[in-house]
Amino acid sequence: MGNRATFVIAGAEGYERRGSSFGAVGLDLDLLGGPEAVLPFVLGHRLEEGPWYDDDMCEAGALIDSSRRLLLVFAQEGPSVAMRTRAAWWLLLGLAWPGWEIRWAYDGQSGLRTHVGLDPGYVRDSPYPGPPLEADDEELADADPMVAVVTVGSGRCHVLAHIDDHPVVEGPALLDRLSAAPGHAAYAGRAEAGVHVDPGARRVGWWLTGIVPHAGRTAARWPGWTVEFWADRWSEHARSAPGLFTPPAGDPAAALDAVRDEALERWAGPRADQRAQLAAAHPHIVIGTGFPPAVTGQRAALARAVVERSRRAAAAG
Repeated sequence: MGNRATFVIAGAEGYERRGSSFGAVGLDLDLLGGPEAVLPFVLGHRLEEGPWYDDDMCEAGALIDSSRRLLLVFAQEGPSVAMRTRAAWWLLLGLAWPGWEIRWAYDGQSGLRTHVGLDPGYVRDSPYPGPPLEADDEELADADPMVAVVTVGSGRCHVLAHIDDHPVVEGPALLDRLSAAPGHAAYAGRAEAGVHVDPGARRVGWWLTGIVPHAGRTAARWPGWTVEFWADRWSEHARSAPGLFTPPAGDPAAALDAVRDEALERWAGPRADQRAQLAAAHPHIVIGTGFPPAVTGQRAALARAVVERSRRAAAAG
């Protein structure tokens, strides 16, 4: 099986699209190389002139607009998606792309098409959310479990495998499906997505760290309900479902170390030759030896910055 990635190079004169059948896994680590490394890397992929990948089969991508200094990115796995490391990855990405506006494309590939003025494309009618998990399911023991948390009112909590669609796209049918499903007294682990449903007020709030193709059209699946998108602010879910969803506090310093180590290993391993070529062309970039430069000697300061970024995000919500 492939892991498809889409790359869009945009500018004042239009855009070009490149693709990779096996480029999605690790793309968030590749982007930590910064624009001088990433642009040659992207341009080394094949030029695509035919149909775009099916949105449900495109697992990662990036749009790079050097004229506007804009980077749009999305992925479905990796440190950018894991609750444990997401804030650290964001901080390191900002250091690697100084002066750039960086945004997460929650719509995935359909969001990239919208940005360049194309029709966002087809919305699948039949969603495929993952099944509910028992409280002792082995997936829940993973440090970064692939799960979505669904809380209903003030007393129901379900944990679903997050292997296909986000449960919010199921609409009110989600409540019927979970009415006899295994429940949890509460969930105190990490997750990649979540939904809180208040049937009395007919309100829905949802969040995710990955993507939902055509995320902006999700509210239409809940006619007559108020639907609020919380982006990646899982703290909103925790506040809306007190005692039902209590994700663990993060360790910013450990998260920074984890993301940095993964990135250095990726660039210094199978990409060693490519790294050497890039370093020769751009001597001041330091991929595979200690990037981003601001990491060196500033671990504690970066950890504090991650904490502050998380605090500001929670306050803004």
